[in-house]
Amino acid sequence: MFTGIIEEVGTVKAVKRSGTSSFIEIQAKKVLEDVHLGDSIAVNGVCLTVTHCDGSIFRADVMNETLSRSSLGSLTTGSLVNLERAMAADGRFGGHIVSGHIDGTGTVSDIRNDGIAVWYTITAPHELLRYIVEKGSVAIDGISLTVAKVTETSFSVSIIPHTAAQTILGTKKTGDMVNLENDIIGKYVEKLMKPAEAAPQSGITMEFLAKNGF
Repeated sequence: MFTGIIEEVGTVKAVKRSGTSSFIEIQAKKVLEDVHLGDSIAVNGVCLTVTHCDGSIFRADVMNETLSRSSLGSLTTGSLVNLERAMAADGRFGGHIVSGHIDGTGTVSDIRNDGIAVWYTITAPHELLRYIVEKGSVAIDGISLTVAKVTETSFSVSIIPHTAAQTILGTKKTGDMVNLENDIIGKYVEKLMKPAEAAPQSGITMEFLAKNGF
């Protein structure tokens, strides 16, 4: 589990894609201070498992499905990425619950300055927007952010200079793709609230019992 508080920005050193195996190598510093093989690191919000580390560069295997369904597929050598280690049990919970399993992607459709803040508008499909609520939480490329506005086709967030400087969001341009993860609580609530007819029905009814002498 992650919190959406980015620890550092890393640099992609290599990306290998093939029909059977793909991996990504990322240069970093802070997130590698206590890394072990098998640890989880969120890369632009996507939870990846460390399979190799030499102290300054870590490698993670990436499924082709992940490359095709997230912005990781557009990464090239030199790309900057948001990095966050899995949350420690004794750590401070500064953001919101982030699983590292993105729900889909959106597109930056507008960027505008508002004093010291910068507004980013993200166009997203309906199946993602249904879970996004004003003043709720959303993870954009792994960054925990508060939703400031929602429309039928997009949502907007307002970020402070610190967030822009400490993450790759400040480098985004109109038309860029971003990974999106909705608030996991909303998804669980929807699952629990689904109609009972979705569950298998028992063959024993009051009519059946009466017909059989009960």
